[in-house]
Amino acid sequence: MRPTEARNPRASALASLGTRDILELMNDEDRGVPDAVRRALPQIEEAVEAIVAAFARSGRLRYFGAGTSGRLAGGDEALRHAIEGAEDDPRAGERAARDHVRAGDVAVGISASGYATYVIEAIKTAREVGATTVALTCDAASPLARESKIAIALDVGPEVLAGSSRLKAGTATKLVLNMLTTAAMIRSGRTRGDLMIDLRATNAKLRDRAIRIVRDVTGLDERDARRSLEANGWSVRAALETHRQR
Repeated sequence: MRPTEARNPRASALASLGTRDILELMNDEDRGVPDAVRRALPQIEEAVEAIVAAFARSGRLRYFGAGTSGRLAGGDEALRHAIEGAEDDPRAGERAARDHVRAGDVAVGISASGYATYVIEAIKTAREVGATTVALTCDAASPLARESKIAIALDVGPEVLAGSSRLKAGTATKLVLNMLTTAAMIRSGRTRGDLMIDLRATNAKLRDRAIRIVRDVTGLDERDARRSLEANGWSVRAALETHRQR
């Protein structure tokens, strides 16, 4: 049986538990998720280094997922309209990869079970066009893991609610996605220390953050930091460079 479909013996009496017992059981199960991610750190590191190398040669990072995995991959359309049946359409996966992947990119296929044919075919096609392929799955023996150059396999164990991979599997997947993008951006020089110097100040909250960053790095007061940002099109990096040159 696939790991993501297995029953959890600790949850055999789930339907008869009280609310507090259900919550405690879920919380207890969730505690093992960070450990599963830590065990996969060597493969996550390999994926990050591949992404950094791709960015350095103008390559891109592409995610492929359907249903819950598609939503975790992000994007406005994915968040609002998950097309659940898409995961069973290999031709759609092939088309998506041919439309959006080129040689030198990194393509990450996301499927908790590792059996979603849409994702598998997308990864096969991405490999054919010359991309580095990464599997993000909870089954190391799955077709997706076998088809990918780098297999990030998260052994989170069976879910509290059998087959509901949006739970521990989804949480583990989100943690890894956080790592891939954040670590790749840091290693690509998009930060200064722990500060996001390449943020896009597109709203009031982000403009306030941009001002704080310029103030923290340069010692300018709020008024002068704002003036510097305004003069540089609200580019934190440009404002810092301007101040450094003075």
